Amino acid sequence: MTLSDDPLLSVDFEVFGHVQGCFFPKYLKEMCDSHGVTGWVKNTKQGTICGKLQGLKTQVDEIVEWMTRTGSPGSKPERCDLSNTIYMNAQDFSSFSVRF
Repeated sequence: MTLSDDPLLSVDFEVFGHVQGCFFPKYLKEMCDSHGVTGWVKNTKQGTICGKLQGLKTQVDEIVEWMTRTGSPGSKPERCDLSNTIYMNAQDFSSFSVRF
């Protein structure tokens, strides 16, 4: 696989379901760190989790799959909405962070 086969992308996300109060951001950070995905995550006042992912498309796809189907222990994700997907030359973030 060449780099052009696996482009860098940036995508905003929002995860719905039972995702707060179960350390979802902590587990997501660990997942992103292990996959080389950067960006951020935070809880919303609406009871969802939102943020931004940046990395190789295959890695970002794996993270989105985890957020949609698995989530942290005790969570019950219902869906993960994606928006503002753009292809990029370099990541804007050097790491993945949990925002408060």
